[in-house]
Amino acid sequence: MLNWDATQHALGVAEMDATHREFTALVNLLAESDDTDFAALFEKLLEHCRLHFTSEGRLMRISRFPALNEHEGEHHRIYGDLVQMNRAVQRGRLMLPRAFVKEGLETWFSQHLSSMDAALAAHLKRVGTAPVELTGGLPVLM
Repeated sequence: MLNWDATQHALGVAEMDATHREFTALVNLLAESDDTDFAALFEKLLEHCRLHFTSEGRLMRISRFPALNEHEGEHHRIYGDLVQMNRAVQRGRLMLPRAFVKEGLETWFSQHLSSMDAALAAHLKRVGTAPVELTGGLPVLM
């Protein structure tokens, strides 16, 4: 189970922290869901990640984050994995997607948060573009 722990997961950029809290909540809902709810929740996770990664990409571009390509490459890789898993979910094949949610996403999130997202948060704080306003699920620098 991927429980949000502010001491372990918070990066000090409110918008990133809120998005990561939503991510962990969705992963937990999926991990605990029955087969009937799994497909709809997986679609929500896929949409959340699309918005999440688009938002971070925009922040990286606006702030001229030096590791943009590496960070976005990781987003593309995990999003591609989610799209593939969603195809299996839509066919009613839930065993591998369930394992991916319970093990793969939890491991990925912990590693990605502590390395790539932590570096982005530090960069945003350093260049002074951390304050953003969420508009329609996407950040807009103030």
